[in-house]
Amino acid sequence: MSVSRLVVHNLRNLTNVDIRPSPAVNLVYGKNGSGKTSLLESVNLLTLGRSFRSHKIKPLIQEDRPVLTVFGRVGEGDAGVPLGVSRARNGESVFKAQGRPVESLAELASYLPLQVINADAFSLLEGSPKVRRQFLDWLVFHVEPDFYPAWKAAQRCLKHRNTILRRGRISTPEMAPWNQELIAQTERIQAFRVACFERLMESFSALFGELDLAQGLNLSLYRGWDKELNFAQALESGTERDIRQGFTGVGFHRADIRIKVNGQNAADILSRGQQKLLVCALKVAQGKVYERITNRKCVYLVDDLPAELDKIHRLQLVSWLEALGTQVFITGVERSALLEPWLGNTRREIKVFHVERGEITSEDYPSGE
Repeated sequence: MSVSRLVVHNLRNLTNVDIRPSPAVNLVYGKNGSGKTSLLESVNLLTLGRSFRSHKIKPLIQEDRPVLTVFGRVGEGDAGVPLGVSRARNGESVFKAQGRPVESLAELASYLPLQVINADAFSLLEGSPKVRRQFLDWLVFHVEPDFYPAWKAAQRCLKHRNTILRRGRISTPEMAPWNQELIAQTERIQAFRVACFERLMESFSALFGELDLAQGLNLSLYRGWDKELNFAQALESGTERDIRQGFTGVGFHRADIRIKVNGQNAADILSRGQQKLLVCALKVAQGKVYERITNRKCVYLVDDLPAELDKIHRLQLVSWLEALGTQVFITGVERSALLEPWLGNTRREIKVFHVERGEITSEDYPSGE
């Protein structure tokens, strides 16, 4: 799956943009503040309805404009699926696919699976469990159709259970049905996560031998409660604590991927360069698993590649992306630094885009360069 056309109006400093990206490699260069990252944000808006930099909408819309719009076509040329997003300053939003309103943002996301590699992506090691949980759930969502309904149902149960806990007076008949449903949905979610995590680790292990990392790296899935108990037992044993705290302390919402080196957090052991390459390997492994299960490819957005990785590690990431054969958008300040890792390493179509003060010009990449 790839973006064959991208039209952007009034997104940050991008007033009127209409480009036809390469289905393979798209290199976007320009000075800081020129609009490079905004172009990547527009692709993210097209599939998730928001930016990868912030959930706030108003900062995305040009100051003198009431609304921003992004239109894209996903697939082969004019035969692809049209997607459209409109976000207004007054809070109104319109999301369309194939000319009709989508029922949910989850439906919109299913048309164009994205992987984002930017400065924030490295919080996968340093950030909270929520970051790593969302990382795993991206894969589960895109390969297991029954995951999202189970996750929504579990969230609903959790909300009602916490409301009862906050009252302080616990009625067993009132709590029981929410407990039963929460247990059932949690077991489904856990089964989905375990299956995807195992496949992710298989794919990651294939890349592990190529990594220049410290020995003793280990990734494990923490399900959100004591491994010696099933969830029904964990929920029951934690009831008194939950009543004191006013919320449910164990469950699917506490899951985490624990990334350690010789028993210590990887973020405390690995160098900054090693951390970055590890995160890239995990992102690439996700793309490989997604393709293997669905026979589709996800699109990679890589923001400011030269600033995030040194020359050797850039070459490593480019070789992984090239092996995936997927569409990529990569930004950087200098044209030469963006081109260098691809020279002699790909036979696929490369398009170069220059961004200056919100204006984007296409520079077809000469094969002999």
